[in-house]
Amino acid sequence: MIEIRVDQLLDAQGRTFYWLAKETGISHTTLWRFKKGKALGINFETLEKMCQVLGCQPGDLLTFVNGTQSPRKRSTKKTAIVPAGSPSAGRARRSKRAI
Repeated sequence: MIEIRVDQLLDAQGRTFYWLAKETGISHTTLWRFKKGKALGINFETLEKMCQVLGCQPGDLLTFVNGTQSPRKRSTKKTAIVPAGSPSAGRARRSKRAI
């Protein structure tokens, strides 16, 4: 399991989560998903901004904890059946979950 250590770094520097969002230009929602382990991935650009502002290495933000698995379960989203003639039948919906 990958452990996210943003809170520990912020506490050690006496900074707030709001400060991190403001300094990096990364949305509060994106940072919250990352912090809570809700993100399925992270862009290198996002990771780089966080490291620059916090003055740390990626390994300070992310730690591998051996022997444990992520408690996340795969979402079982229900999909709607759209009739072939409807205007939205040909549109694919794309979700941007990686940050």
